[in-house]
Amino acid sequence: MCGIAGWLDWHRDVAAEAATVRAMTETMACRGPDGDGLWLSPRLAFGHRRLAVIDIEGGAQPMAAERDGAEAVLTFSGEIYNFRELRTELTGYGHAFRTRSDTEVLLRAYLQWGEDVVSRLNGMFAFAIWDRRTETLLLARDRLGIKPLYYHEYEGGLLFGSEPKALLANDLFVPEVDPDGLVDVFSVAAKRPGDAVFRGLREVRPGWTVRLDRSGTHHRRYWALESRPHTDSPEQTIATIRGLLEDTVARQLVSDVPLGALLSGGLDSSVLCALAAEQLAGQGGKLNTYSVDFAGADTDFKADALHVSRDAPYVAAVVDHLATDHTDVILDAPSLLGELATTVAARDIPGVGDLDVSLYLLFREVRRHTTVALSGEGADDIFGGYPWFAAEAARDSGNFPWSAGITNRGAMLSADLRAHLDLDAAMADRYAEAVAEVPRLPGEQGVDRRMREVFHLQITRFLPFLLDRKDRMSMRLGLEVRVPFCDHRLVEYLWNVPWSIKRLGGQEKGVLREATADLLPEQVVRRPKSGFPFGQSPEYLTAIRDAVRDLLGDPSSPARPLLNADALRPLLDGDVWSTGTYSPPPWLPRALLLDAWLRRYRVRVRW
Repeated sequence: MCGIAGWLDWHRDVAAEAATVRAMTETMACRGPDGDGLWLSPRLAFGHRRLAVIDIEGGAQPMAAERDGAEAVLTFSGEIYNFRELRTELTGYGHAFRTRSDTEVLLRAYLQWGEDVVSRLNGMFAFAIWDRRTETLLLARDRLGIKPLYYHEYEGGLLFGSEPKALLANDLFVPEVDPDGLVDVFSVAAKRPGDAVFRGLREVRPGWTVRLDRSGTHHRRYWALESRPHTDSPEQTIATIRGLLEDTVARQLVSDVPLGALLSGGLDSSVLCALAAEQLAGQGGKLNTYSVDFAGADTDFKADALHVSRDAPYVAAVVDHLATDHTDVILDAPSLLGELATTVAARDIPGVGDLDVSLYLLFREVRRHTTVALSGEGADDIFGGYPWFAAEAARDSGNFPWSAGITNRGAMLSADLRAHLDLDAAMADRYAEAVAEVPRLPGEQGVDRRMREVFHLQITRFLPFLLDRKDRMSMRLGLEVRVPFCDHRLVEYLWNVPWSIKRLGGQEKGVLREATADLLPEQVVRRPKSGFPFGQSPEYLTAIRDAVRDLLGDPSSPARPLLNADALRPLLDGDVWSTGTYSPPPWLPRALLLDAWLRRYRVRVRW
């Protein structure tokens, strides 16, 4: 896992711009604390920051290789989980390897198969390859968008990097935001694939490549969900899911550095811990697990639609059942306010407040013990774990399901901003665009048709939001987080499993529960979905309210002209913390994050 950066220019000698390329690369030192490298040529420059996970000594980047007169140079972030099989296959084609790294396998796989290499990869990846013979730059991103890759095109060239901060280190990219970008700032998980908040900034879309040569820029989709009838019986479905999970976890345990797992006591993380612990025990090892909670949560916790029970009793049951080496990370909720700015610096955009901070602080403790951690992201999205799945099956909301109950989205925005941004209309347009992308199954009607829409919305809008948050909070600390439930083979299979099978036994993720029931205590197998813990202490809420009062009274605040102070003040003095049923981030920390972002990045707002 690493940070990558680069600069292509058809007219200037970028080899003479080494200082700028190094500055772009150094912005991501946190992503790669174990080493750095530059590769310079007249047309193209690559920068790399390395987090060494596989082949500590031999996997340095950027990496170059030749074959039959072709030469390619690679800068790569991620892990290729099937690199051993690919290495064996490539050896049969006559390739000779000088390292044990998956990086060299990827590079030589490109020399063998060209751009089609992406379809052969199992992993999480974002990479750039410069083909010196054809003067072609290839940017590629994994199927689910687990690893980020941003780019900015300008007349005659392109900048790219793992994070926006890499591009912001180059004077050719200016931090601006327009109403389209502000829709992403003021909403949750409604970002169009490829959008990236800043004006002129794009992401390589999950499952796509972007190829640049002297003839122009070429976008190609190499992976998409395909709808077809599911013909497996429930019993066959259960067996297939179990087999895929066992294989995926085995692949993702490969590491030359310490590895652990995040454990919430929910079904998803507990399943991963059980499978990992079983496989490590067979190798004579023991699994390290980590959980997070808040001091005082036993009295402060209040259940809501997403948080139905505390994690602690279930974590204890799993740890006792699996005999893992466990660490409880206990956070002091009032201290979260002091780390809000840290999360803005990690994400380069406003995030989701204390949910970001608590994840960051959990990762900070985990990083003290390990370099790689397994996590359960993706399970709720492909199995239907969130409460809005069942709600949509009962009644189509005609909206992004996680936005149920939100009305008058622009109420907290200033009159000047509302004159340029109709947030309700923008979200309606985003929703219509997202639903239009759904690959339909001919003849599918009623609940099955709606649930296919919901799962597609989840996989293409909500899951990328979660994966981006996970990547940015973990890589801020140089921690590699692997997400086995996002293995594309599992995602492809679950895509066509009917809602009735996914909900076996009448409970969310019923088919996953049946596939893994033998691994865990009964109370964990049957535990209803409960979301990631967040700060509910009165001291934290008071600190947030005081900070927003200061913001509204500060004439130098760049956020104040964008906010409706009259609408925010009742939140300062009352008990209302957020609106909506499920996942809208509370407005008060959102205001603080907006202010911190505009100040730190000197963002210009353009109408």
